[in-house]
Amino acid sequence: MASAPLLLEQFIYRKRNFVYAFVRHRLFTLCKQSLIRVQSAEGIKRIEISPKSNLKQLYDSVQNALKVDGFGLFMERSFATELQANGSQLVGSMLKHGDMLYLKQIAGTSSRRTSTTAIENLSYNSAAKLSTEKLGNNARSSINVIEDEVDLQLLKSDGTIKRERDSKLCHHNANGRCVHCSPLEPYDESYLKDHNIKHLSFHSYIRKQTSGMDHGKYFVFDDINCRIKPGCREHPPWPKGICSKCQPSAITLNRQTYRHVDNVMFENTKIVERFLNYWRTTGHQRMGLLYGTYEQHADVPLGIRAKVAAIYEPPQESSRDSINICPDEGADEVDAVAKALGLKKIGWIFTDLITEDASAGTVKQIRGIETHFLTAQECISAGELQNRHPNPCKYATNGTFGSKFVTICVTGDQTKQVHMEGYAVSAQCMALVRDDCLIPTKDAPELGYVRESTDKQYVPDVFYKEKDQYGNEVQRLARPLPVEYLLVDVPASTPLQPQYTFTEYDKRQPFPIENRYIDGHLQDFNALSSYLSAWAEEDFLEAISDFHLLVYLYKMDMLPLRQHMGPLLEAVRAKNPNKADDFKGEEVWKLLESLVQASSTGSGGTTSYPSGAATSAGGSGADAMDLDANTWTCSHCTFINRGELNSCEICSLPR
Repeated sequence: MASAPLLLEQFIYRKRNFVYAFVRHRLFTLCKQSLIRVQSAEGIKRIEISPKSNLKQLYDSVQNALKVDGFGLFMERSFATELQANGSQLVGSMLKHGDMLYLKQIAGTSSRRTSTTAIENLSYNSAAKLSTEKLGNNARSSINVIEDEVDLQLLKSDGTIKRERDSKLCHHNANGRCVHCSPLEPYDESYLKDHNIKHLSFHSYIRKQTSGMDHGKYFVFDDINCRIKPGCREHPPWPKGICSKCQPSAITLNRQTYRHVDNVMFENTKIVERFLNYWRTTGHQRMGLLYGTYEQHADVPLGIRAKVAAIYEPPQESSRDSINICPDEGADEVDAVAKALGLKKIGWIFTDLITEDASAGTVKQIRGIETHFLTAQECISAGELQNRHPNPCKYATNGTFGSKFVTICVTGDQTKQVHMEGYAVSAQCMALVRDDCLIPTKDAPELGYVRESTDKQYVPDVFYKEKDQYGNEVQRLARPLPVEYLLVDVPASTPLQPQYTFTEYDKRQPFPIENRYIDGHLQDFNALSSYLSAWAEEDFLEAISDFHLLVYLYKMDMLPLRQHMGPLLEAVRAKNPNKADDFKGEEVWKLLESLVQASSTGSGGTTSYPSGAATSAGGSGADAMDLDANTWTCSHCTFINRGELNSCEICSLPR
């Protein structure tokens, strides 16, 4: 039997070991790293973090470890309790060693969601000027964002889908509501499927993302970045160094589930017919810019429709197979006229038509599911144009996100008839184009190619997912890239009842369209004279209500019309004949009428100037004539013309 001293020694030894174990456990708890498990769609990831770190640092650790943007961390698998990225709350006060967190994607495409990107107490006025608190390091406040008028209207709209009382399923009174007749949310999947709506409207998408948030909190769209962040001082600049702080994240392309514009409507078929006349005359392809307005689209919940009122054709060189767009020095003047008329640039249109049988009026089907819908080069062009015309958005950190700019392709369908197809490219495509990461392939128009990194440019890895021959979803590197991952369909149509912002031409010849250098389509003074002479004086407003004519008058150099056209453009916009008649009485318009009258008289074989016309032009008849009887000098532009001509070859004004 053990002696008392031995028992005492054993007791002290055991107690000392217990104290050591307890101290080691406390030191591990307080000083060592805690292991937090994070479950996401990609699996479970273990994050080591100090219990003394705050929750914001936990979000940063998860973001760096999983390379994921736009997420929230939740305590339960049902995503009921969210951990807010609070800089003052410690990890140890909320989590224990070995706890499991659940990650959920929340904030749209490539937007990192933390409490710093949740904007508290958001307030805006009727002009949609956004005023926010200071955001975190990865977000910039969107200040003074002026959204489009249609966005402001939809923002105030209820947006729910109304349903009538069902006589068979509803057993309540007329004022009651049940699950069979209560309004649906604008993003209800069953409703969209039943009505064959492929994409959510942009405002429905926003409602869906914010539906589960507390009152006063809004998520933000962070722009996708494909370039190295400048100014990193921890290493030499690329290609000599790069780190995780300045390196852009890899991108996985997803088909965009929403679209900014849900329908494109041309006011009447004559707008497109006038555009197609160039192809019918020459056989060459043509490109134009769409001018119109945005309005609510009733067929899609919280939808937006682009209504086209005119097509402007910029300078271009085209052939049967190609279009080369030339610099347009008058683009600002066109935008100024459109703005005065209440219009804006909303898209572009191009043809891809090859005649199959001229007698039958059929064209070849070039595009389709077996070939391509848009080529990679056209996707890049669409992305470039969309980047030039971004969509103002108060939910974006930089004030803009995506674009309402649409693409219309006129081509042959399955019945070999001419028809229109509408598209837009995704926000991911816009980012790839903006950062010069996407190029077309040489031999396959349906495939794009993501650049490889060089000494001058770092390009992040870009992936897309597809199903292999066994039906498994696999990830592919976007070299090459099928462009359908970048496209969003936008239906294009014309209304059953034609609408006319400008003149409805019946039997009269319309004014020629700009930049068409073919016989019978030239815009010159002779064309202006012939056009105005065909209209009666009482139809002045109808005669002048032509977008191409107004642009031509605005850009005229021989007469100072630009400074005086404000009242005329307002009269056309308001369709006010009284204001148009007031402008007709202005001195500058009377001078133009005198020149038109002289041009019409001169073309008949005699030369006569109305009172004051020649003097106003800057010279007398004696000064205008050259000493040589076989030539004469134009008093307007001083060009020496042949004697048999009754109008100037350069400015087309009468002799």
